[in-house]
Amino acid sequence: MANVAVCVLGSFGYDRAAQGAAGAGRALAESVGGELHALVIGPADDGAVASLSAVADRVLLGGNEELRDVQPEQALQAAEQLLEAGGGDYVAVLLGNDTYSQEIAPRLAHRLGGSSMADAAAIRMDGDHLLAQRTAYGGKAISIYRLKKQPSVVWLRARGFEPAPEQASAGEVTSVDLALDAPRIRITGREVTEQEGVRLEDAPVIVSGGRGLGGPEPFQELKKLADAIGAEQGASRAACDAGWVPPNWQVGQTGKKVAPELYIAIAISGASQHLLGMGDSKVVAAINTDADAPIFKHCSFGIVEDYKQVVPLLTEKLEAMAG
Repeated sequence: MANVAVCVLGSFGYDRAAQGAAGAGRALAESVGGELHALVIGPADDGAVASLSAVADRVLLGGNEELRDVQPEQALQAAEQLLEAGGGDYVAVLLGNDTYSQEIAPRLAHRLGGSSMADAAAIRMDGDHLLAQRTAYGGKAISIYRLKKQPSVVWLRARGFEPAPEQASAGEVTSVDLALDAPRIRITGREVTEQEGVRLEDAPVIVSGGRGLGGPEPFQELKKLADAIGAEQGASRAACDAGWVPPNWQVGQTGKKVAPELYIAIAISGASQHLLGMGDSKVVAAINTDADAPIFKHCSFGIVEDYKQVVPLLTEKLEAMAG
């Protein structure tokens, strides 16, 4: 039997990225007549395990305490051993889009003798091979890749897939004793950026600002708009590089890949690098003074105007509606 595995980092739990990966995994498993296995790397709370067992046929727990703070070398060992414990017969191994999973995916594929793919927005089987779809040229084209070696190890675009439905009966939960070597690379320190609300990759609505805002102060005005609609804030690379906002707000080719229900781009021109990070958003709205800005070719709603004339009025109206 050919099965599908979903790797979940225990410290992240059953977040929106894991839900989407499980949804993609369930559809893939049903297409090949196999099972969906959830591999949990590191300690996870009971709620996350229960949620995974509700959607997966088997849950394999690798809860070693040293995996609580993710170390890529040990996470790779854990993934290998959990896959072996699950039977080893997998057509695909799916991961979310967090930084650790992005690093682990290609290295795991190499160890398993399989194929690797990054930032997939859609996947399906074509005979014995997995087809993975992703955007190219800043969202101007779609590329489809055929992964010839199994298992196919793929990390998926954030919020690009619907969560898996709960099954009629809970999946079997098994704890696996992992034998982990000491990591060859020693992490000497971590820099943690404080963050309110959900991760940007998991946000259903995002309000992003760009270079055209002119400085850090206007982001406070955007925060009022974001708060009025329950959105998270993002930014272009130019705004992050200028130090106006934290680096973890960056959306784009070298930043976060997001696919919210609604993406509001304010004073963002829409360079291809930025479009690559948010091109899969369900609805895009833009405010920019330049009528020829590329962002207007990729949005559902656009306003050619200075944000100062639009954002305060929009915020006031939305707050009144909410009130």
